Amino acid sequence: MGTVSINKKEKLTEHLASPSVASLSHSSELNGVRLTPHFTLGEMTKTKYKTKDGNIPSHVAIENLKRLCGWLEMLRSEYNKRYVALLASLRWQASGARARQAQGPLEEEPIIINSGYRSWEVNKRVGGSSTSNHLVGCAADIKCYGKEQALRYAVILLDIADESREDFDELIIEVRGSRVWIHFAVRPKGNRRKVIFTIK
Repeated sequence: MGTVSINKKEKLTEHLASPSVASLSHSSELNGVRLTPHFTLGEMTKTKYKTKDGNIPSHVAIENLKRLCGWLEMLRSEYNKRYVALLASLRWQASGARARQAQGPLEEEPIIINSGYRSWEVNKRVGGSSTSNHLVGCAADIKCYGKEQALRYAVILLDIADESREDFDELIIEVRGSRVWIHFAVRPKGNRRKVIFTIK
């Protein structure tokens, strides 16, 4: 279990971290607190806005983030299996023997998070809804390199829900000019399986 510094004097385990307990600075130490093998607390709480509350989640929000990151781990694994490995295999078959040797091991593509947990202050600054799943650590905005990748991510998330018989709350493909991302949310209970395409 990772630890994070509190006011540079005390240590607090990640499951106790809460704005009501202490004010934590957003430092590289949060990046060391792993929620799952490929996602950190720092990554899931990053923001460009400097706020008094430091955008630090409560212990309940951290548990929600862990649940959400479980889904993101499955998305990462399946996307790399289905698409990255397939494309690499096709490139490998098309290249000559010398080119194959020079390519080296296959690198997995990470899932990049634009926005995860948001405190009330951060949510207000970004113009988020007062009922946003981001406020309780149940949502993440996943960066997509184009509409095609967004559709592939969406298909995988739907497949995961069907195969696991667990539901998500929101799967929203959002397009704003050239920017594309997926807003994905999973609640502890009461998930609505809401699927929406938003193009502006």
